[in-house]
Amino acid sequence: MFEKAFRVKSNTVIKGSDRRKLKVDISTSFPSLSAEELSDLVPNKEELNVVKIYAHKGDAVTLYVLHKNPVFFELEKRIYPTVYTLWRYPHVLPAFTTWPPVIQKLAGGADLMLPGVVVPSGGLPEVKKGDCCAVKVVGNKAPVAVGTATMTTAEMRSLAMKGRGVSILHSYLDSLWAFGDKSGPPCIPDVDTEGVEGGFLEEEDGQEATEADAEEPYSSSNADDILDSPCPGLQEISLADREEEGEKGIEERDSRNIRGEQMDALLLQCFLHALKSKVKKSELPLLTSTFLRIHMFSCCPNGKQLDIKKSSYKKLSKFLQSMQQEHRLVKVKELSKGVESIVEVDWKNRELRSFCSPEDPGIEEAPVEVGGGGERPYRPPEITSLYSVSSRLEPLFQDANIRKGTVLQPAEVRTIITDYVKRNELVDDTNKNYVIINPILCDCLLEKSEYQDVEALKWDDLFSRTLDKMQHCHQLVFPGLPPVVRKGPLEPIDITVASRGSNKKVTIIKNLEVYGLDPVAVSVALQHRVQASSALNPVPGSKDRVSVQIQGNQVQQVGKLLLDMYQIPRKYIQGLDNKVQKPGKKK
Repeated sequence: MFEKAFRVKSNTVIKGSDRRKLKVDISTSFPSLSAEELSDLVPNKEELNVVKIYAHKGDAVTLYVLHKNPVFFELEKRIYPTVYTLWRYPHVLPAFTTWPPVIQKLAGGADLMLPGVVVPSGGLPEVKKGDCCAVKVVGNKAPVAVGTATMTTAEMRSLAMKGRGVSILHSYLDSLWAFGDKSGPPCIPDVDTEGVEGGFLEEEDGQEATEADAEEPYSSSNADDILDSPCPGLQEISLADREEEGEKGIEERDSRNIRGEQMDALLLQCFLHALKSKVKKSELPLLTSTFLRIHMFSCCPNGKQLDIKKSSYKKLSKFLQSMQQEHRLVKVKELSKGVESIVEVDWKNRELRSFCSPEDPGIEEAPVEVGGGGERPYRPPEITSLYSVSSRLEPLFQDANIRKGTVLQPAEVRTIITDYVKRNELVDDTNKNYVIINPILCDCLLEKSEYQDVEALKWDDLFSRTLDKMQHCHQLVFPGLPPVVRKGPLEPIDITVASRGSNKKVTIIKNLEVYGLDPVAVSVALQHRVQASSALNPVPGSKDRVSVQIQGNQVQQVGKLLLDMYQIPRKYIQGLDNKVQKPGKKK
């Protein structure tokens, strides 16, 4: 369960009532604990923390932590002791014995198999299926793992010690052990298995398991003294594991250093390129954030991504401070509280003058693809507004043999209504711009309050009322694909700006799928444009739609992407007015 790192949800101090309840639950689950031992594990006046975590598989677990060591953990309303508790009181649980090399397998998530269990002469501990039990190694009574029995002791014997014996929940060297002080198991001599350990060393290639004498009862009176004496065999395993982790850590650190040096070089290149080819003297003073977003990012070579957090500087202010003090390229001042600006550039600086712009300036936009993975280039659909005949208007269209649900274009509706008016001689003789209302037109187009008052309608009013009473539809025609007709008005691409904690802005784009746009491809294109992180989130209430979220107020860049690259008509984009207002300008 704890073979991989877990996520901490909360860490609070236990309440008095919860402390008393915990004591009762532990006393009920582990009756072999004396009152003194129970008070030692759950003291009345010392701080005991309740840590709620999520294991890597999503299981909700509660830890009880004393003196920075987890002493118990609760899973599905059942309490289990940790190895830190069992090292002090190994008699709490029945224990199965195995060989030291098995420990690393258990820490990696493996269960204890019965062929690897050492059977003492006194027999196996008596357990029932689901009972909590411990695992120890030959020659040491200090348990190294906690789990539940997968079968009864009788079943283990009947199966000739084959199969899975103990389902491991927690073990020495796993992430729950690492949550504590990472101390090693103490050496609690187990004289009954000393001969077994020697036999294993002499006959290592022979038997899988050997027999030993029955275990003697353990007294906890000298537990504190025993805990100070680590077990040599287990200490070697721990040291070897830590050395391996140390070597991996050194390799990872070296790799990070190399990546940091590469990012530093890319930063300097983009900085010099921006100063030499983008920034003009008339633009000074220039906000440092604007310089980074507009000028430096646009100078990043194709196929690379500029990320200050991955450099050795970590922050833009530290990088510019280095450019000012060490390279003497710019002068940065804080013109207003918390806002820095580049106020001066040394255009005659030798390093700046000798810099040659790379042949691949800026990020070139890749051909826009529907799926972003080698499919045909994206082309906007042809969008047509349509209208469906409703049940209320069906009598008006009966003469044209058009029934309810038929989808028509606006021009077709206009022609049918004109023919109906002329066929029934409804044009006003005194004013040809008006149409006389007959009973069918009255029922189909007028409201009840208008029945007595309205006797005629203008042609334009007649057509507009007809279209308003019909059901709105739309047709999308993608190149090379059959037309798609959908009921309801066409949803526009929605662009909104939201706040996410401490007034940080994010831009959210929805309804891209309606226009055949792949949200993943749009997200990648935006990342390259603005050099900011993006994410895809499911749209609530919709099974097959996701929204694109990108850091900052990027409405202007999103608008350019949709209008220029994807050629989506402006009337189908909602929220373009949410862009950042320039200083001194108000809506």
